Amino acid sequence: MELHQLRYLVAVVDEGSFTAAAERAHVSQSGVSAQVAKLEQELGQRLLDRGPRTLRLTAAGEAVLPIARSVLAGVARLAEVTDELSDLVRGRVRLGMIRGCSIPPFLDAVAGFRLAHPGVELALVEDDSDVLQRQVLTGDLDLALVGWAGELHDGLEETTVVDEPVAAVVAGGHPLARRRTVRWADLAGQPLLCLNRGTGIRAAVDLSRGAAGVDDRVDLEASSPDTLLGLAARGAGIALLSESMAVGAVGVVARVVADATETARLSLVRRADQLPTAARVLLEELSVALTGRR
Repeated sequence: MELHQLRYLVAVVDEGSFTAAAERAHVSQSGVSAQVAKLEQELGQRLLDRGPRTLRLTAAGEAVLPIARSVLAGVARLAEVTDELSDLVRGRVRLGMIRGCSIPPFLDAVAGFRLAHPGVELALVEDDSDVLQRQVLTGDLDLALVGWAGELHDGLEETTVVDEPVAAVVAGGHPLARRRTVRWADLAGQPLLCLNRGTGIRAAVDLSRGAAGVDDRVDLEASSPDTLLGLAARGAGIALLSESMAVGAVGVVARVVADATETARLSLVRRADQLPTAARVLLEELSVALTGRR
């Protein structure tokens, strides 16, 4: 039994096919298939049921897969320990980020990390915050930048980057623009704009309106704060965002919703267990860039 056979098995399961696994491993499909077959022969058990269009683990495969993952993780950790003794940072980091993230300090830190640690393979994944949290918990990601409100998923630890109240963003000529703050009751009957579900601000809006017994109607959803700001500036409705999202936007003003019970948070999240060395270094650099502290 050899390590590359275990890597190929894990790749086939993760990718769902021999073809995709071969692309991931940068080898031929026949090579992956032959090595997995050799592993099955050595173990004396069929690990995969190979259908014409489907591929699934057998009972033996279900038992072997977590052991294979554990062996590969142990080998990776062994390499990390030896690199630490040599003051090297190597390995692979899987970093998640919220969709459309364009925060300059975050991008600066990611780019700086790649330049400073060329021996690290950095994979960047963009998705909704709820999905990113689940992927960190399952180990598909090492850490992620997520937006959230209420409670994080159990088993996660976080470093808060931003913690802001919900704000109503209106056109400069809107009657609410003359108010210092607004309340949910002031927004009744108004067309409301908000980010899609799965974002921190939307979670804060939904939880706060639920606590206030307010109808959770949203008239228009978008994935980009800039889209909502542009619509609000043109009088298309009131955008429910955070104050910082409206900074620098032309033609709008932001007014905090005084009776919003939840704040919108932006955080770096990771599992409660120990991070691999490369991921820990990246987390420290992101923390410094986004918060000014380690």
